[in-house]
Amino acid sequence: MTKHSFPIPSGALTVPEAADYLRISVATVWRLLRNKMLARARIGGRVVIRRVDLDAFLARAVEAA
Repeated sequence: MTKHSFPIPSGALTVPEAADYLRISVATVWRLLRNKMLARARIGGRVVIRRVDLDAFLARAVEAA
């Protein structure tokens, strides 16, 4: 996880920001993306993940637990 001192923005998050938001490693976020467990988009060549998709992922994880 990266150590950012600024708040996580709303809307689209980069992979490191998504890792911070979920409190998991960047490698784990990439694995979730590769396994299509998280939706992603490319904006300007960068991979971004919508915050609503992260929240939906968390909701599914809680339901499965």
